[in-house]
Amino acid sequence: MNEPIKVMTIFGTRPEAIKMAPIILKMKQEPDRFDPITVVTGQHREMLQQVLHVFNIHPDCNLNIMRKNQTLSEITTTVINKLDPILDQHRPDIILVHGDTTSTLSAAISAFYHKIPLGHVEAGLRTWNKYSPYPEEMNRQLTDTLADVYFAPTPLSRHNLLIEHHSDKHIYVTGNTAIDALKKTVDPNYHHAVLDKIDDKHRIILLTMHRRENQGVPMLRTFKAIKQELAKHSDTEVIYPVHLSPAVQKAAHQEFDSVDRVHLIPPLDVVDFHNICAKSYFIMTDSGGVQEEAPSLGKPVLVLRNQTERPEGVKAGTLKLVGTDPKRVKAGMEMLLDDPKAYHKMSTAKNPYGDGKAANRILSAIYKEINGDK
Repeated sequence: MNEPIKVMTIFGTRPEAIKMAPIILKMKQEPDRFDPITVVTGQHREMLQQVLHVFNIHPDCNLNIMRKNQTLSEITTTVINKLDPILDQHRPDIILVHGDTTSTLSAAISAFYHKIPLGHVEAGLRTWNKYSPYPEEMNRQLTDTLADVYFAPTPLSRHNLLIEHHSDKHIYVTGNTAIDALKKTVDPNYHHAVLDKIDDKHRIILLTMHRRENQGVPMLRTFKAIKQELAKHSDTEVIYPVHLSPAVQKAAHQEFDSVDRVHLIPPLDVVDFHNICAKSYFIMTDSGGVQEEAPSLGKPVLVLRNQTERPEGVKAGTLKLVGTDPKRVKAGMEMLLDDPKAYHKMSTAKNPYGDGKAANRILSAIYKEINGDK
C-alpha cells in the first residue's frame, strides 16, 4: 500500500481560501490517500481568517506577512524567505497553489527553488495583457511556467496552456472549485441584518470593486454612474461590502455616504457573501471569482473591467463587460433593470464553470501524478 501523499497547500487571500477549502476538506476525508499540510501567508488577515473559520480549517503554518502599505516586492520576498525553513522541514510530495495572487507566484518560486513538484489550481486563465489585471495576469502566467501539473477549470483554459506548449499529459480539466464551495454555503433560509434595511419589493444590486487598476478615477466615475442610475430607479438598492484598502474605503464613503439606497458594509465572510449573491437581482464586480460563482446562482454580472480572463462567461451570456466608462456602466444597468427579456437571457445562461466536483477531479489527478496508475 502506498504512503499517503503529502500535499502542501499554500495560499494567502480570501478568494484563494474559498477555492482551496474544498480540496483541503476532501483530503481530510481520505487520510489513507492524502496527508494535507496547510500553509497560509497572511497576505490578507481578517478576510482570510473569516474563510478559515467558516470551513473549520486550521493552518499548520501561518507566515503572518501582512504589513501596512507593503509593496508587491516586499510581499514576494517575505513569502519566499519565510517558506524556506517550512519546505525544508516538511518536504511535501507536491505543493498546490491557486490562481494569480502574489502569494501564489511567491510560493511557486519557492517550490522551484526547492525542486518540489508544483500543482496550479485554476491554471490557464489569460487576458494576454500583462497589466490587465495587474499584477494578477503575470502572476498566473509565471506560475504556469513553473508548474508541473495544471488544473484547468475549463476547456478554454486547457487550450491556453496548450498554445503555450505546456504538456497535455499533465493538464486536467476539472471545473472550478468555487462551485464546490457554493454547495457548502448557500442556505435558502439565510438572513443578514443589512437585508432588514431594504424594502422587500426592491431589487438588490450587489457591488464589489477593489482592483488596483480601478482605484482612483475609474472607481469614482463608476460610483457616480451607479448613483445616477439609482436616482432613475427608485425600486433598486445597492449592497456594497467595502474592501479594507484605504483607497477603496475613501472612494466608497466619498461617493455613497449621502445615498440612502446604498448600503456600505464591512467585507463579508464567504457564507454571507454567497447568500447575499443568491438574494441579489444582479451583480456588479471587478472580481474574478464572482464571475464564476454568479452563473451557478442564476445572477447576471456586469464586469467592471475592460478585459476578463474568464471569457467563457461572456460567451455563455451570463457576464457582460462594461468596464468603468460611465456610459457603458449605465447602459448595462439600464438593460438589466428595464428590459425583462435581456435579464432573463442572462439569468438563465448556462454555467460554464463546472458541476461542483472539481476537488474530486483534482485529487484524483494528484494521486495519478504521484503514484501512477496504481
